[in-house]
Amino acid sequence: MYVTRQRLEQIEAETLAPYASLSRASQGRTYPDPEPEYRTAFQRDRDRIIHSEAFRRLEYKTQVFVNDEGDYYRTRLTHTLEVAQIGRTLARALAVNEDLVEAICLAHDLGHPPFGHAGEGILNRLTEVCGGFNHNHQTYRVVTELEQRYPDWPGLNLTYETLEGIAKHETEYDLSQIAGFDTDIGGSIEAQIANIADELAYNAHDLDDGLQAGLIALEDLRELELWRTVCDRVGWSGTVIDEVSRHLLIRELIGLQVGDVIHSSVRRLDALKPQSVSDVQRHRQRLVSHSDEMLRVNRQLKDFLFQNMYRHFRVARMAKRAERFVEQIFNSYVEDTRQLPKVYQARLATSDVRRVVADYIAAMTDRGALLEYRRLFDPLMRP
Repeated sequence: MYVTRQRLEQIEAETLAPYASLSRASQGRTYPDPEPEYRTAFQRDRDRIIHSEAFRRLEYKTQVFVNDEGDYYRTRLTHTLEVAQIGRTLARALAVNEDLVEAICLAHDLGHPPFGHAGEGILNRLTEVCGGFNHNHQTYRVVTELEQRYPDWPGLNLTYETLEGIAKHETEYDLSQIAGFDTDIGGSIEAQIANIADELAYNAHDLDDGLQAGLIALEDLRELELWRTVCDRVGWSGTVIDEVSRHLLIRELIGLQVGDVIHSSVRRLDALKPQSVSDVQRHRQRLVSHSDEMLRVNRQLKDFLFQNMYRHFRVARMAKRAERFVEQIFNSYVEDTRQLPKVYQARLATSDVRRVVADYIAAMTDRGALLEYRRLFDPLMRP
């Protein structure tokens, strides 16, 4: 049996909600590119993202812990895969386009530089004179111009809907305007799912990594209403958490929040009764969201992680070290651009040197940046 693209498109039309994005109704790609016989347009977007160089490099980019801190902790790649898994679960439950959700989720962090938000922060400061650095904007540039994989166009030539989902990530309306999307409308239902899947994943998994690393104390966690609820649901009241119990509790935390998103989103959708993608995008409030009660206890979790994990002295030390690495590498390249690869040197005639250098550094992995630092400043390291 051979399932054609037309048959896959028909299945979408017959089974998805009226407000879902249908691949056969896509507004297409920037550059003419005939679709294959056996994949929908959004499936093709997903595959192009997975095969990109930027996606492969996520394996060695920081989520919270720098790559050399240990093999257990999340990287940008494992975080991205977890976001995509949660996104697909939500999309399936809400009867919208799983493939589009997955494509947006898999692409959402392609523009992250090495060393996570510390790397992003220092690059933003160093490029302030030429517009600054934002990983969402960089992601859009990666998929539209910086990836060089095809002879006839720059970037990945993704569909309008995937690009719009990337541009609307975390409602970055400034990015929407820069990218040429309508700033008066919100994201599609699929883009909204990708947003909340990202938030849900990093809250739960940063907590998991913090517990594993010993940065978070159980007695402090008991102050959180959401944590007490999770413990009650699984019947756990221990004073020392082992690996199996930690996995159980984090899994329950994710499941609890996913269920809340599904039920609260269904209530909003039933009240609005949208009949098209446009109905969703022109609605003032997000339709895919937690309940008010879950938003409240989630806010407590976010504040807790900020105070007890992201501001922990070990994380602060990693961030400061990362900033020093990036700043010194950046300044060395700006002072002598001959150190850049020729493909980047070629861009200097038409682009600001700081933007070119930022693009080169942003493409590095954690360990790639560390190795480059040694090449530039360690007299015993061969260039």
